[in-house]
Amino acid sequence: METVSTIQLLRHFVEAPGTRALLKGLSSYCNRDKKSRLEAALELYLGMRDDACLKCKLAEKSISALLKVGGNAFGATEEAMKAKFKDPYWRRGLMSVIKGLALFGVTKPFVPGAPFQVVWNITYKCNLRCKHCYAEAGTSNYNEMGTEEAKRCIDKLAEWGVVILAFSGGEPLVRRDILDLVKHSNGYGMYTAIATNGVLLSKERCRDLRSAGVEYLQISLDGATPETHDTFRGVPGMFDRTVQGIRNAVAEGFFVNVATTVTHHNLREVPKIIDLCESLGVKWFMMYNFIPTGRGRFIIENDLSPQEREELLQLLWERLKKSKVSLLSTAPQFARVALQIEGAGCTKIPSHFLNSDLPDKLRYLSDFIGGCGAGRFYIAMNPNGDITPCVFFPMVVGNIFKDDLEALWTDLREFTDLRRRDTLKEHCGVCEYRYVCGGCRARAYGYFGDYSSPDPGCVLNQESYNGLLNKYPLTYKYKNLESLKEKVY
Repeated sequence: METVSTIQLLRHFVEAPGTRALLKGLSSYCNRDKKSRLEAALELYLGMRDDACLKCKLAEKSISALLKVGGNAFGATEEAMKAKFKDPYWRRGLMSVIKGLALFGVTKPFVPGAPFQVVWNITYKCNLRCKHCYAEAGTSNYNEMGTEEAKRCIDKLAEWGVVILAFSGGEPLVRRDILDLVKHSNGYGMYTAIATNGVLLSKERCRDLRSAGVEYLQISLDGATPETHDTFRGVPGMFDRTVQGIRNAVAEGFFVNVATTVTHHNLREVPKIIDLCESLGVKWFMMYNFIPTGRGRFIIENDLSPQEREELLQLLWERLKKSKVSLLSTAPQFARVALQIEGAGCTKIPSHFLNSDLPDKLRYLSDFIGGCGAGRFYIAMNPNGDITPCVFFPMVVGNIFKDDLEALWTDLREFTDLRRRDTLKEHCGVCEYRYVCGGCRARAYGYFGDYSSPDPGCVLNQESYNGLLNKYPLTYKYKNLESLKEKVY
């Protein structure tokens, strides 16, 4: 069966008269079983509960039919699916997918029933002064939630159906109540992560975080040498402490992702940073796009040119094939680069959250899951509860305590716009790779004040990039550099 037929089969099932209305009804709360009908139905299907009310039992029959269609379409056995979805994180993800089908249908790109991930800047306080900080952290002039208010916020996110809650900042580990908040999040079955600069990750702190329920640590490292990292981070002596923090995190069994924002300041050290990641035993290395927001507005001349970014992504792709570490990037062009290099035989489709193996008929799923996820797969939240499409995208669209989260997700014009790839301005809107890429909407917003504008970091948007050279006379002064492959690598 061709993949397009697979999608058509799923769409035919979901769009059958009454199916979406039925699936929407499953999202309602069951007072008798103390869970949403969808969750109770899944537990019945998976053999995790013996009894439920009549309506939840009927819901189980609907879920069973839907999963049978999906399993047959994508080549998964019922036994394999049941084994996978007994994991609470996968189960929450499945609930979000089913709810997304109920709310939006089978769309391209796909929209879940709630953001899979919320990145919560829990504080603006920080122990470093990074040059590129999107939050301009280090100040205390913002309204930040207290412990009890933050827990109520977590309650709302859990009820909404969020799968992953990532605490960021500022530096989240400077909050004295961070362990209490992690435990509260983990108690709902949400996959709990922390984005940190790593300098506070002592062996004892790592043990405490692990015991509290943290699964994943993203640790920022912006150079392969103390001089490069410490200059960028604004405080001397931090490189050694960060590397030791990474070692402690790996030893404690966390899923560790080393994140590097690549600019002209550290571009030449990227291969050595990857070498260091391999020696430290981390799981992921993630190349972050530079975004001109926060303090990044003041170092805009350090952004890469489109050609530099292109060659860096090409290098990452080739290195990925032989590295012990999975290499990812928040630059959505990474998927397009991989597909152009590998052609029709490409089965591994990279994105900023996963390098997906999609062989044969599953390859076309990349059109549904890939590309920029702002306002679609994830959102961000500020210390006061203000909601933005992502942490690099400082456009407040609501507040968790003032707005109806369900209504924001389904009806907000900005979110709807961000999910539409065909309405983006050229070249992004007409690009044949728009569904696996779509450009970085935060970069479009940062440079043009318009999230539908082209991403000027892509070689296919050369005209837009040339316009920026006139807008920012000092920007991209390195645009005439020789090929990076010859000069750097």
